Amino acid sequence: MGPVETAVREDIEAIGGLAGVEPTLAEMAYRLAADMDAGGGDDGRLMPALNKELRATLKQLVDGRPAEDDDDDLSDLDSPD
Repeated sequence: MGPVETAVREDIEAIGGLAGVEPTLAEMAYRLAADMDAGGGDDGRLMPALNKELRATLKQLVDGRPAEDDDDDLSDLDSPD
């Protein structure tokens, strides 16, 4: 496993539990990263396309996640009722 695939795996692991099509997107990202680590195919000529597709796949993974709710329902403790 090369540096790009390692980084992608760490990033996806940090996202947390995958649901729906996210496992498929993750596998696509791993494959794209592995292809990049292998030199980009066709003497490196596919590197820009692989990079673009990897970025789009990772963006889709992140954008599809629900927004984190930082509201812990304790923000109003200083207000008397």
